[in-house]
Amino acid sequence: MSLLPGAREVRPVGGGDINESFRVVLGDGREAFVKTRAEVPAGEYAAEAEGLRWLAEPGALRTPEVLAVDKAYLALEWIEPGRLDAAGAEELGRGLAETHAAGAPCFGKEGLGATSGFGWLRLSNEPAEDWARFYAERRLAPLTRMCAERALLSASAVAALERLCERMPALLGPAEPPARLHGDLWSGNVMADREGRPWLIDPAAYGGHREVDLAMLRLFGASSQRIFAAYEEHSPLAEGWQDRVELCQLLPLLVHSLLFGDSYVGSVQRIAKRFGG
Repeated sequence: MSLLPGAREVRPVGGGDINESFRVVLGDGREAFVKTRAEVPAGEYAAEAEGLRWLAEPGALRTPEVLAVDKAYLALEWIEPGRLDAAGAEELGRGLAETHAAGAPCFGKEGLGATSGFGWLRLSNEPAEDWARFYAERRLAPLTRMCAERALLSASAVAALERLCERMPALLGPAEPPARLHGDLWSGNVMADREGRPWLIDPAAYGGHREVDLAMLRLFGASSQRIFAAYEEHSPLAEGWQDRVELCQLLPLLVHSLLFGDSYVGSVQRIAKRFGG
């Protein structure tokens, strides 16, 4: 691979819908997972590298070591894939609880993490004074506007989402300090190594509410209920969290509506009607 001097034994591997991914032997003999694509937004790979390091900081969960980062590629420690076992699922639940509890300076993120990227879709991480404002103004409102511009949602659904954003403080549970979020926590962004242990990959990290990470993991295929049981045992969620799961799932559902088409729109419209009237 010409992007990495001295790289050899370059083999394409599966790595998601957006990037091209390779298993590479570097010049010093280490194996690496390398992702790249044409026309990467400025700072995207640097922000991902920063997010991986930030999530690893508390020492509760593993993330791949960043071996090299450039505007055109990201090279990470190669993790030989396996399958998450029961002990790994419990470790993931406890580790998420500890990572969330490590906290963040604010709701949002400054510096390299000034935006969160989901493919071509960029969302502002400009800090807000509380979670209700951040979730409404930095996440749901701009996604609603983008969906409306692409005629993905009915006029009634757009109006319901706008009312939902206005009512956000009343819809959320008790106030909590900012949690250290992965930000794109679906099952594909939790990998297991050969020993069945969990690793976090592909973050869109920022400071937010912990229920968002958990709601996304529930939406897109958590491998085991042991994850949530272990989380609850370590850090119980606030009363009424079950009623807020779909409210938190609006974020990934709107993102997926924009990225992958209208197969997700029905769920968005149903949840919008439930919470926005």
